[in-house]
Amino acid sequence: MDKHAVLLASELKLKAEHVSNVIDLIDEGNTIPFIARYRKELTGSMDDQVLRELSDRLSYLRGLDKRRAEVVSAISDQGKLTDGLAAAIASAKTLAEVEDLYRPYRQKRRTRATAAAEKGLAPLADAIFCQDPSAPSPEVLAGDYIDAEKGVPDAASALAGASDIIAERISDDAEVRRRIRELYSKSAELVSSPANDEESVYGLYRDFSSSASRLQPHQILALDRGEKEGFLRIAVRADAAAAEKRIVSRVVRPGAKASDADFVTGAARDSYSRLIAPSAERELRSDLTAAAAEQSIRTFALNLRQLLMQPPLKGRTVMGFDPAYRTGCKIAVVDPTGKVLETGVVYPTPPHSRTAEAAARLGEMIRRHGVEVIAVGNGTASRESEIFVSGLVREHPGTAYMMVSEAGASVYSASKLGAEEFPDFDVSLRSAVSIARRLQDPLAELVKIDPKSIGVGQYQHDMPQARLSETLAGTVESCVNSVGVDLNTASASLLSYVAGLGPSTAKAVVAYREKNGAFTNRRQLLKVPRLGPAAFVQCAGFLRISGGDEPLDNTSIHPESYAAAKKILELCGYTPEDAEKGLPLLSLRAEKLGTKKLAEAAGIGEVTVSDILAELSKPRRDPRDELPAPMLRTDVMDMNDLRPGMVIRGTVRNVVDFGAFVDIGVHQDGLVHISEISDRRVRHPSEAVKIGDIVDATVLSVDPARKRISLSLRSGSKKTLQNGGNTKCP
Repeated sequence: MDKHAVLLASELKLKAEHVSNVIDLIDEGNTIPFIARYRKELTGSMDDQVLRELSDRLSYLRGLDKRRAEVVSAISDQGKLTDGLAAAIASAKTLAEVEDLYRPYRQKRRTRATAAAEKGLAPLADAIFCQDPSAPSPEVLAGDYIDAEKGVPDAASALAGASDIIAERISDDAEVRRRIRELYSKSAELVSSPANDEESVYGLYRDFSSSASRLQPHQILALDRGEKEGFLRIAVRADAAAAEKRIVSRVVRPGAKASDADFVTGAARDSYSRLIAPSAERELRSDLTAAAAEQSIRTFALNLRQLLMQPPLKGRTVMGFDPAYRTGCKIAVVDPTGKVLETGVVYPTPPHSRTAEAAARLGEMIRRHGVEVIAVGNGTASRESEIFVSGLVREHPGTAYMMVSEAGASVYSASKLGAEEFPDFDVSLRSAVSIARRLQDPLAELVKIDPKSIGVGQYQHDMPQARLSETLAGTVESCVNSVGVDLNTASASLLSYVAGLGPSTAKAVVAYREKNGAFTNRRQLLKVPRLGPAAFVQCAGFLRISGGDEPLDNTSIHPESYAAAKKILELCGYTPEDAEKGLPLLSLRAEKLGTKKLAEAAGIGEVTVSDILAELSKPRRDPRDELPAPMLRTDVMDMNDLRPGMVIRGTVRNVVDFGAFVDIGVHQDGLVHISEISDRRVRHPSEAVKIGDIVDATVLSVDPARKRISLSLRSGSKKTLQNGGNTKCP
């Protein structure tokens, strides 16, 4: 079995056989969503999150193998590779360990040590570093290396050069590096101080220190940004005596005479202060930043998943309201399918304040189109707009409103995609349409926007952008494929995230649909240019066709399992046509026959049988429908209305490392600090709440001047409502 399969199985606590199968499937070019959904028998039903973690770790291990081979080759070319060194490189578990082993053999820029070696002092350094008890003292040995022509006028100069050579050798020692790295990770402190007298958002860090091992990811990222923006100075404080002791115990040999031990100890101290400490500090800062960035990326991805998987507002006609001051508020009414019915501009906000005129015009639009919900963007002028809209809905019973994040709406409006979708609309009207549609179906609309612009992360602009983009794209892909896509109505943006497709093939699918009409069966996908058999296998199960030639095309059952599904239906007394209506008694009939018997008859595994039965029992099931419905409002509050002790209902809008932000209907989101997020201790706020949760929060404090609201979800507040309670849409 592949060595990586064994290692990954141990690390991830999975069966080696399943890991080996996953590696084979990945190497064959299968996508993660396809493997997770349609190869459960081979993977032991790993979900896509585990599969992505496994895939990432596999890539790292293979990269490590490649680097090991490069290092071995480079050292071998120098004629310096020994069996021991080769074994050490082969057993190195991280890239850092490999680089430490390669350090002595890497070509260096000119240093004090290389300058000393050019003067012929390397043999002197060898003799002293050997610490032979029978050898003369360093001072005596140095006498043989005095050579004014080479720049060594006296013994002191010779010893200084030898010390430089020994210091560099100590710095290049992999074990020394490991010991110092371990010390710094356990006990080093980060200390910050103000770089100037300017006030900034980094006030908490103007006089701050913390053990590196106890720093939280958001603190690390804040310190990094404060330093980058010139407000903070960051220093690493470590125990120099402890570090030198660790080095000396490594390089001073037992039984060495005092003169040799003293000389090598001096070189070790110089090595630490001049070479090792600066490097260790940079490495510690880099490692802390990398770990914090990875945590931030994970949080961003988790928030994005929860945002994309918010329940759609199905069957509602929605008015999108994009607030503004001088240029007026842009309006777009869209029907339940997202089709734009009417657009316009009204001026209820300052400086115009034509509220009566705006109310009359929008009231007419509400009556004419049967508008049920108004989606109000939360950007500029949103407070005034919300007050206006709350009054409007009171005049039209049966109508409610909801504040919707505008994050990314302007990006979409000005994009090539926005222009292609609405060539006759100006940028602001496209934004109003986007605001309305993202309330109707967050997933379908938000996939049109770069995930980094959606605004549910922290410090996203400081992250490694390639890694961030890769992770967020994987999250969007996972969400799209878990929900499924209507092949005949989906945009190219949505289709591009379907497993096996991609942007260019998605556009080809839409072009084929526009030219030839709606797809009537999944097999027609093979007629789409650039969509071959391999891509078909990956994407087919995630695409739905309603009212087509094959009833099973409107389910998540893969075409490769149609024969098996039809056999199961036959044994249970049904036909494929029956499946379109839903088969609530199917599970009972299947249970009487037994999963094992059905699997044998259909020629598939029992896990696949269970998946087919689940899908046939509830065809076209949308996993988003199981979540609480969006909380709509009919009135508006002001921050000045809040009082400590009040319990107020709100919606979680963002989750970060230090807490969660909750929209409680006062325009300014309240912060639930991690210490107030649960009665139990949590390592991260995401363990207790997620984006979209409806919560009852207790107001702890209100600071209108600084626009800050502190909330609590601990005892005294009701727990997160799991079923939406009385917050369902009217």
